[in-house]
Amino acid sequence: MTFDNAMKVLQDVKKIDGNIVTVMGGPHVTFCAQQTLEDHPPLDVAVLGEGEHGLVELARAVEKGDDLSRVRGIAYRRQSDICLTAERPLIENLDELPLPARDLLPLGRYRALKMPISMTTSRGCPFKCIFCVGRKMVGARVRYRNPRAVVDELEYLSRLDFHQVNIADDLFTANRRHCLAVCEEILRRKLQVTWTSFARVDTVSDEVLAAMKAAGCSAVSFGIESANPQILKTIKKGITLDQVVAAVSMCSKAGITPFASFILGLPGETPQTIKETMDFGQRLKELGLGYGFHLLAPFPGTEVREKSEQYGIKILTDDWSQYHANRAIVETPAVNRQMLDDIVIAWEDEYNQLLADIKKRMPLKKATPAEIQELENLERIVMLYDLMIKGVIEEKGSWQNETAPTSSNDAFDGLVHRITDNTKIDKNALAAALQEAVARGHLGYREEGGQVQWAWTDFIKPG
Repeated sequence: MTFDNAMKVLQDVKKIDGNIVTVMGGPHVTFCAQQTLEDHPPLDVAVLGEGEHGLVELARAVEKGDDLSRVRGIAYRRQSDICLTAERPLIENLDELPLPARDLLPLGRYRALKMPISMTTSRGCPFKCIFCVGRKMVGARVRYRNPRAVVDELEYLSRLDFHQVNIADDLFTANRRHCLAVCEEILRRKLQVTWTSFARVDTVSDEVLAAMKAAGCSAVSFGIESANPQILKTIKKGITLDQVVAAVSMCSKAGITPFASFILGLPGETPQTIKETMDFGQRLKELGLGYGFHLLAPFPGTEVREKSEQYGIKILTDDWSQYHANRAIVETPAVNRQMLDDIVIAWEDEYNQLLADIKKRMPLKKATPAEIQELENLERIVMLYDLMIKGVIEEKGSWQNETAPTSSNDAFDGLVHRITDNTKIDKNALAAALQEAVARGHLGYREEGGQVQWAWTDFIKPG
């Protein structure tokens, strides 16, 4: 999460005893807490690392007016000073943590956008990639949840009507025994749920992938990073290109869709190594791999940042809002910012042109059903997201009805008319998107005292 995103989340700041208490997490807070609080005066407290216990202890201390110095694992402002308290140890037993209170979050909007829902089965990563901040946050030693508890949560999520569950562990396949145990428990319960996970190419096998497929796994994402062996060695990735090809082939054999991400701008990057990586990705595409590129974002706490001079990396900005991996914020001696940006922009332009081509062929009946569905789904998601972000339903979805009780058709027509009036929004496209949202229970209305009120179904519970 970038700093700007974190600030958006924290719009509803609570005042306790006249003092504003703001809490946030993230890699730049964890490793540069003092600097972050110095740079951003509205921030008063940062909970570092795993926040479950620290946040609760902090809230109780603030409520009681206790000395914050006794709360482990925080950075806080005390008059003109910024103080760090004693480090809080990692949570040993993940099973002691309650499930996330998802019923308090507006999950209905994510479901309306056909977004997946996420969960984790473990924390930690034993590998040492120099660009990764994950292990800095949750440690190098992997801690596992009980497979039965994992599937309890998975079963709960399966009843929330999301199309997919993302298992968001840094490395779901880190431990073969744990991975297989989760799959076996899913199969034992005959649970029907589609899920995805992250893996390394050297931690999968025919046996593991077959079990994952049988248990409902539809896709696996690998971090390949580069096709240049020397760069892979420099970043301590610990994999070979032969292992990459083997993993992709095993996924295809098991019926699991393989995805991969590459990082451009790593130490040692040159125009030639970029070409190697792009050619390698194209070669793997022929084996059924879907892939994409990111640009290096050297977060605080990562080795590549702390040793940037040693690695020959020039960091161009400390503006965390730019650390989204879609535009260059680093350069190598042989590759500058413009070269990296040009590659990403070319990919974006190519995709936009693909969508424009589909739209052009649709009236001529030359677009395939799959192409049409992809385009319409994307346009629908963009439209609904825009309505949500701008609060259009909240603004336009309420009016006083002066006649008889409004029929559902009249209420719907009224909503569409009020949204499209004096706007450039396509009325038919909007109606189709909202009709689907209503049919799936994502959007609804009520009428009370002649007041018609439309609203998103934000809070959902399992059926």
